[in-house]
Amino acid sequence: MKLDNLFENIPAAGPEELFEDLLQGQAFRIERIVSQGHSTPEGSWYDQDQPEWVLLVKGEASLHIEGQESRIHLQPGDYLNLPAHCRHRVVSTARDQITVWLAIHYRASAEDSVEGF
Repeated sequence: MKLDNLFENIPAAGPEELFEDLLQGQAFRIERIVSQGHSTPEGSWYDQDQPEWVLLVKGEASLHIEGQESRIHLQPGDYLNLPAHCRHRVVSTARDQITVWLAIHYRASAEDSVEGF
């Protein structure tokens, strides 16, 4: 068994966000995302086949969910559950520090429902 740390081995900010799978099973995938001043390109949206539970661990970020006027501002400890095909984009992440996200992509059953969507 190997001990790892979510905050170790983070490279210096580059032109792209860093997406790194930490653990994967038959019905889930846990991913670390590292951002610094990154955003989703204008006009582009994430539209994923599986739901995604995302936790902002460090830094700050703003998201836009398609169809909602107000942006969602995330600070450390904030989390969201994004249903499959919930189109969203990252409007901004902190420029002066790294932003670390923990995302869990999972297979939902037909009975699963997400309040508010």
